[in-house]
Formats: sequence, C-alpha cells, structure tokens
Amino acid sequence: MPEPLDLTHLRTLVTIADTGGFRRAADALHLSQPTVSQHVRLLERRLKLPLVEKDGRGSRFTADGERLVVEARKLLAAHDSVLARFAPADPRRITIGSTEHAADGLLPQLLGVLRAAYPDVYLHFRIERSTALTDAVLKGTLDLAVVLGGNGDPVGTEVGALELRWVAGPHWQPPAVPGPISLVAFEEPCGLRRRAVHRLTEIGFEVSVTAESGSLDGVLAAARAGLGIALLPFHTAIPDGVAEVRGLPAMGSVDVRLVARRGLGSGIEATAVAAIAAHYRPTSDRQLRGVA
Repeated sequence: MPEPLDLTHLRTLVTIADTGGFRRAADALHLSQPTVSQHVRLLERRLKLPLVEKDGRGSRFTADGERLVVEARKLLAAHDSVLARFAPADPRRITIGSTEHAADGLLPQLLGVLRAAYPDVYLHFRIERSTALTDAVLKGTLDLAVVLGGNGDPVGTEVGALELRWVAGPHWQPPAVPGPISLVAFEEPCGLRRRAVHRLTEIGFEVSVTAESGSLDGVLAAARAGLGIALLPFHTAIPDGVAEVRGLPAMGSVDVRLVARRGLGSGIEATAVAAIAAHYRPTSDRQLRGVA
C-alpha cells in the first residue's frame, strides 16, 4: 500500500497558496519559515515531483504544484468535515471570532445577548482576519465567526453591511488622472485590496501599494502618515487622524457574514444571527434609503 500523504504538509501547501508566500504561510500557521519549507520538501520527496520553483527573488508553484493544491483542498475539506461531524460539542464554552472591522461596537452587544440566552456558558473571543476565521470555523476550532464578504465564494449567513470609504491622511490630495497613485492596504489575501486596485486602475490610475499590514491599526497608521489612500469599511465614525477622500468613485458596501461550525446548536446560531443583524440594521436601512 502506498505511503499516505501527510495532511499537515498538505495544509501547509494550501496555506502558501492562500497567503501568497512561505513567510506569510509561516505567520498564519504559527510555524517557522524553515518548517514550512521542510513540509514542501517532504511532499516533493514523497511524490518525487518538484512542486515549487524559483521565480526571480521569490518562488511559484510548478504545474504539478498547482494541481496538488487543488486536490489538497478537496482532501482537507473532506477531512475537516468528518472532524466537525464527530467533534463532541462543549455546551459550556462558545468561541467567537470577529474581524477588526466588524468588532467595533458589535462584540459587547453580542456578548450581552449570548450571556442572557446562555448564562452558564463561558464565552471566548478571537480577533483575526476573515480568511483565517473562516478556515478556523471549517476546521472546527471556532464555533462562530463574523467575517467580511468579498474573499471568494460567499459563506455563512449575511447579517449586515459596512459602508466602504476612501480615507487618507488629512493633508493627502488625490493625484491627477491618469497617473500614479499610492495605496495602503491589508496583506494578501484581501478582497478589499483587490477591489481598490481594480477600481483605481479602471479609472486610469497606475496603482502602487506603498504600505501593507496584517492589521487594521497598521493600515490606518500608514494612511495617517500620508503614505497613500486606503479603502476601508466603517460602521461608525471615521477614526481620528484620517479623513474621507472625496472625488473618487463610490464603492458601495461590503457584506458582513456569520459563519457557524457544523454541528453547532441551531439555537446558538439563530441567537447570534438575530443579535448581529440587529446591530447592523440601522446601517443597512440607511443604505436602502439611499438606493431608493
């Protein structure tokens, strides 16, 4: 019988594809970069095929590497689905994740609703990016996650929306079109970043990402420093130190979604959906009136 593939190594390979590199994969998986490289080498040795090749100063997947990423996603999805179905539920603890954007004002309200409905349950929160939170729910290590849409196929239940605004330092001025423009953004993978680059390019700008960060605080700090413009979602007032940039195309909104672990009690999920939808309803109502 052939030696089986190591699921940990396959998950590392998929994370490299999702995050865009070995260093970012190491950060996402809380591993060292040499360990990530070793996982890839062990897969190459097992399959007797090169999966990654040099590309200038960086690297890229070979054709076999790209094919393996596709198959690895299927294997890991099936594996995680089995674990989720058989994982014992712990009614004494609910672990909830949220993006930084969605957490603003939401978590205290959600905490109050869940504590009132489940007074004997310990609630644990985690702040992370949407892609990492969704992956954690699918693996069964997170019960609920409030994430932003726009990162691939929609997941979970839509519970609200956040308005997208262009912001920059108070003294930043938009350059003339056509011409170069500086963008500050989240590290890839990021749907907002891709959306901003596409729209700015579409209207004639040559976009250069001059600063990137894995956190909202980092993106805002770069914008405050005048390093460029950022496209960000807001539910409340724009933070101090940045101002909305007028004169650029309106970008609409991004949906907020609740993703629930398979096997989580339907009552818990329904309670969370109702609480989060109530939190975002005023914003959604204003947007609907603006469209009408």
